[in-house]
Amino acid sequence: MDEKLKVQEHPNADLRERLWRARKFIDECYDQPIDLTEISKQACLSRYHFLRLFRETFDTTPRQYLIKRRIDKAKELLRVHRLSVTDVCFEVGFQSVGSFSALFHKTVGDAPITYRRRQHESLKKIHGCFISMYGLCQPD
Repeated sequence: MDEKLKVQEHPNADLRERLWRARKFIDECYDQPIDLTEISKQACLSRYHFLRLFRETFDTTPRQYLIKRRIDKAKELLRVHRLSVTDVCFEVGFQSVGSFSALFHKTVGDAPITYRRRQHESLKKIHGCFISMYGLCQPD
């Protein structure tokens, strides 16, 4: 009976590993134009089976996860670098500044330019040596 239980556990562990591998693929390739077919191939699953299992496992769809990853990276770039919003948009893998700005605003609550301004205003309240130590942009 123990052997039967072990056989049943093994496929689930393999499936979880494949789903984590697909998620890691998103993390590493978020800035490229990837789609569900490419991501599901990383898990060696059909698109629809993968979509269902990814959502059950991570409580989000692969597309939502990809967008979140891109928005998180965009927030970092807007805080730390002096790239234009357009450059940030393309740097994180969006194909359209309009869709990037709309998704950013929906997710973060501010337009990218407003987010940057607020972040820089908050940096003005932080001591200069701390900003230098962590490699943050000095506010204007």
